[in-house]
Amino acid sequence: MNPTIERIKALRANRKLGQNFMVNEAIADSEAEYASGRSVVELGPGLGMLTGRLCAKAKSVLAVERDERLYNILSEELRFDNLMLINGDFFKQPDSVFKGCDIMVSNIPYNLSSKTISWLSKHRMEALLCVQEEFAEHMLAKPDTKKYSKLSVATSLMFNAYQMMRVPRNNFYPVPNVDSMLVYLKPKAEETKPETMRIVSLIMEHKKKSLKNAIIDSQKQLGITKEEAAAIAGDLSLSSDKVFKLTPEQIAKTAKELSSLIKGP
Repeated sequence: MNPTIERIKALRANRKLGQNFMVNEAIADSEAEYASGRSVVELGPGLGMLTGRLCAKAKSVLAVERDERLYNILSEELRFDNLMLINGDFFKQPDSVFKGCDIMVSNIPYNLSSKTISWLSKHRMEALLCVQEEFAEHMLAKPDTKKYSKLSVATSLMFNAYQMMRVPRNNFYPVPNVDSMLVYLKPKAEETKPETMRIVSLIMEHKKKSLKNAIIDSQKQLGITKEEAAAIAGDLSLSSDKVFKLTPEQIAKTAKELSSLIKGP
């Protein structure tokens, strides 16, 4: 039996924390290549299979582990001068902790995927992530497809996103019920403003409706009346088009126009 699996069995993975540990060394080696010469962040290092490889390649590694049992194991076993370990909730760490970090390389717990993408967007950080395959498919989905969603649009507006490789479920232990995918994210040169992203999200809540009706149905969140929403929507291009057929760029352009019209001259 794989010695890593034996250790995980003895440890008893915490399912509440979404613990499914990578046990394929070749995949971990491939992931670590992205760390060469970089200042790396790792969310949820687990038993350190990836962490040690990152330390061998990276300029520095900051690994944040919530599970105190795993943190204690890592502190004892990983002795690298370029490694900083933190025991705590990744998303509660102050921004100052991540100063100088320029890429996240991580096999993230599935239940933290959305929070991680939001965090990366806020910090405009490059990333190589192993995520649930279905989540990755939503991230990368194109207009007029079943999986095109708020996540697809947000990802496309904030990042250049690429599918790197599929990772079958048997490369983890305990074996999850789903397969995974490695995705690479590089922040776009031009940042999309938070207000634009907020309106984009509101519009995508009604993706099966026409753009005009999506805006009317979002009038409360936009802070306007239905009559005002209908009048504003009527002034927009593409108002009769179905939202799910629009590209992320078209939706963002509409959101900017909408924001400008609501604010007025």
